[in-house]
Amino acid sequence: MDEEDLEHPNSSPEKRYFPESLDSSDGDEEGVLACEDLELNPFDGLPYSSRYYKLLKEREELPIWKEKYSFMENLLQNQIVVVSGDAKCGKSSQVPQWCAEYCLSIHYQHGGVICTQVHKQTAVQLALRVADEMDVNIGHEVGYVIPFENCSTSETILRYCTDEMLQREMMSNPFLGSYGVIILDDIHERSVATDVLLGLLKDVLLARPELKLIINCSPLLVSKLSSYYGNVPLIEVKNKHPVEVVYLSGAHKDSLESSLRLILEIHRSGEKGDIVVFLACEQDIEKTYEIVCQEGSTLNPDLGELVVVPLYPKEKCSLFKPVDETEKRRQVYQRRVVLTTSSGESLIWSHTVRFVIDVGVERRQVYNPRIRATSLVLQPISQSQAEIRKQLLGSSPSGKLFCLYTEEFASKDMKLLKPAEMQEANLTSMVLFMKRVDIAGLGHCNFMNRPAPESLMQALEDLDYLAALDNDGNLSEFGIIMSEFPLDPQLSKSILASCEFDCVDEMLTIAAMVTAPSCFLHVPHGAEAAAVTCWKTFLHPEGDHFTLINVYKAYQDTALNSATERRVEEWCRDNFLSSSALGVAEAIRAELVDIIKRIELPYAEPAFGSKENSLNIKKALLSGYFMQTARDVDGSGNYLMLTHKQVAQLHPLSSYSITKKMPEWVLFHQFSISENNYIRVASAVSPELFMQLAPQYYFSNLPPSESKDILQQASGHLPAMAAVRQDQDMCEKGPDAPEQRCTVQ
Repeated sequence: MDEEDLEHPNSSPEKRYFPESLDSSDGDEEGVLACEDLELNPFDGLPYSSRYYKLLKEREELPIWKEKYSFMENLLQNQIVVVSGDAKCGKSSQVPQWCAEYCLSIHYQHGGVICTQVHKQTAVQLALRVADEMDVNIGHEVGYVIPFENCSTSETILRYCTDEMLQREMMSNPFLGSYGVIILDDIHERSVATDVLLGLLKDVLLARPELKLIINCSPLLVSKLSSYYGNVPLIEVKNKHPVEVVYLSGAHKDSLESSLRLILEIHRSGEKGDIVVFLACEQDIEKTYEIVCQEGSTLNPDLGELVVVPLYPKEKCSLFKPVDETEKRRQVYQRRVVLTTSSGESLIWSHTVRFVIDVGVERRQVYNPRIRATSLVLQPISQSQAEIRKQLLGSSPSGKLFCLYTEEFASKDMKLLKPAEMQEANLTSMVLFMKRVDIAGLGHCNFMNRPAPESLMQALEDLDYLAALDNDGNLSEFGIIMSEFPLDPQLSKSILASCEFDCVDEMLTIAAMVTAPSCFLHVPHGAEAAAVTCWKTFLHPEGDHFTLINVYKAYQDTALNSATERRVEEWCRDNFLSSSALGVAEAIRAELVDIIKRIELPYAEPAFGSKENSLNIKKALLSGYFMQTARDVDGSGNYLMLTHKQVAQLHPLSSYSITKKMPEWVLFHQFSISENNYIRVASAVSPELFMQLAPQYYFSNLPPSESKDILQQASGHLPAMAAVRQDQDMCEKGPDAPEQRCTVQ
């Protein structure tokens, strides 16, 4: 950047420094004088540290840096700016800092900066990196907000968050008045929350002309964004290094075996550099991890250590980052092999990656609203996904991409863009949110890709069954309270029902455990028997939901009686449990307790273990999950769904599978149509209990079946059915007596 750029009124003070002064030692006189000449950091008023200048040199090497002046000019003159750049060009870390400088220049009169990410791991790590680069404290000037964790204050200038957290903030702050600049990042992921924000922010921008919106996207998405938002300024950034692409015809027939062979061939070749492998699904990650670990132990040690790093995008795990310099010096050469799936691209932060292996297919979850079930479908990735994986090597002058498919496959079978999640997901939570913001006049929104009408109708029907809507189709009082919980609407309804059945404490534990990642570790081959032996100590005869309560209580007791956190981790490891997943569950539960207190819902004393409490927990669960019930049709564990004709089996780790005692009727938390058709997290219920708690009009709408006939017969054993249903309807619609109402503050 030339001298004219330095004199630009919005140029950051970071450009006015003397890097040669940093070469002096800390103790000499020249170094002291140099410190006196250092600029003050305008964000906290303190002198810049020497590390700031070191990081600034690295930032100036980023491909996006040369676009700073152009970006600041467009930001000043326009309300919307689109930044199109390859992966690793620096747009996610630098653009938010430039926006913070803009807000500083106008004295934050319109608010601070918020930048959305799809993955919570990325939001946290970006906040840590940017706080370091800005030379400020994390949690103060720069912070992050992710589900069930807030590391920021009301004074935070730059905040990273997940897209769903900004969406939830709109429930209480519809026009986002706390922010002067909003940055939507990771647009190419096409998550439901990001698409909702893209639509709603159109109206917010009209209501707030002073608000700025920055959209970071991949190059292939630019034309679609332009047609959606109109003719808006575009900043284009490209990486500088070409990448060698090798197409391997025939490798797609057995992509897993081909991936394994390539990993070992690269390692034996002696070429330096880490390897990233994009596989189709998490099961492939687990298989590859075991085989590579086993094979790696037999390789020539002179080639260096082969370290395998499984990276699951939906789990709360570490990102793949460069090895610390001090760690490098004391280690022998290590080649790291990262195993990940789709959406793992944004979790790769290391510049040491020299090889990428791409299988070209992914296993996607596609929701079918007709049968209210998710199918796992193997399909080609998009051209935009393939391009992003290629861009991971853009900073490497000798990077090599191995495509386990042909060029013809890439051009003919791969769609240009990744499918929008909104067109493949269960939209019940999204529709509940849209109904909530409709109270503020923002409910009518033009989406970039409109969801299927039958998906919207199914979502509305489900919300009606859950008593979240009134007779006019607006949110009922129940629906408003349900929207306060950052959970699936069925789970929120179960929590509200637990207030009536005096089992809130237990229901909150269940909600936290099923929302967090699975607490049961993936068991390595040969250790299955030992793991099952350990897990048997937690089994509860009433079902898996109760088993989860036992696991959580044991974890809590261990934490209470352990002097150190390491002891808790050892206990988890000894019992084949995930300490990180249980930690997440603990954080989720704490936030749910805070919500219960804030909206003043009744909270009964825990009574876990009694027969009455077990029955009450099942009543609360059925109040939300009556649409997810199944019956064992032949006495051998073949469960037929009540709403459709899919047959499933209980998961092998279910308490019933382990004890070989299969109940006739179960309610379940999760079911996917796949190779195994497993029901996950199931507990036994009775037909009489179902008929007592399921809405009559839901039962009437069930398709004819033997199961429905059995339920109809069970209703004849309930003489007080009418009175029970009347009480239930009063609870769902909200009684007139004000002292019985739940308030939302």
